Amino acid sequence: MTPPVRSLLFVPGNRTAWVPKAVAAGADAVILDLEDAVAAADRSAARAEVAELLAAGNPELPIVVRVNGLHDRGALDDLSAIVGPALTAVMVPKIESVADVHVVDRLLGWFEADAGLVVGTIGLVPVLETAAGIRQAYDLARASTRTVYMGGLGVKGGDVERSLGYRWTPEGTETLALRSQVLLDVRAAGVPNPVTGMWSEIKDLDGLRAFAAQSRGLGYEGMVAIHPSHVAIVNEAFTPSAAELDADAALVAAMEEGAAAGRGAVVFDGNMIDEAMAATARRRLARYRG
Repeated sequence: MTPPVRSLLFVPGNRTAWVPKAVAAGADAVILDLEDAVAAADRSAARAEVAELLAAGNPELPIVVRVNGLHDRGALDDLSAIVGPALTAVMVPKIESVADVHVVDRLLGWFEADAGLVVGTIGLVPVLETAAGIRQAYDLARASTRTVYMGGLGVKGGDVERSLGYRWTPEGTETLALRSQVLLDVRAAGVPNPVTGMWSEIKDLDGLRAFAAQSRGLGYEGMVAIHPSHVAIVNEAFTPSAAELDADAALVAAMEEGAAAGRGAVVFDGNMIDEAMAATARRRLARYRG
């Protein structure tokens, strides 16, 4: 099982020496990028660099590798080089069909077997970057039991903006419906840790904070980050405060006291609560307080 995450920080695959910076920033996971963050001429060297880091083992945080898209032979070379016990998940860009997911799933299975891993060990992060992919989010999310950390993207000027034709704004109104629909799809498909896309305005921390808070309000549980300075803000946005968790614990206690007295619903803090509310509170407590 892949660990739950709030923040996944991108690091170029040819800059693996920056991984300690991701650890220091407090990122829950790192995404080593073999695709857009690396010039085409440097991708073979980046692949070898990432493979070397993974072969060293014992990473300080979960490692996700974004491989090249399936339209490129580089995707096969990437997967062949990186699968091993230190790899948490593979991020695959521009997924557009269930067949794409099945191809990656099958290849991962073969490489896992070659590496002596149990088949199914490595997680899969299908990236929705085209209208076709977004339209099929539910089917893509259900296409493999490996799927984790999947969600809606909305980065300024990226592939999604080009594919759909919207105009990005800091408020995110143009992608709100899209991110909401994708969240519904991946939740319905049982994806355990939906994450939303990154905030590319490096110095606009207030904008990042608002976007992260909006995404958490929608129901996402994490976010991709592009810069170490963003990690703390993302982590804060996706972590309930101590006061919120204290309130959850009090709610559960009130519900359990009511149940012991034979009541299916009780008044707590001026609100009528029942077991459904208690189940939600227990889930948060289990994740954030253990």
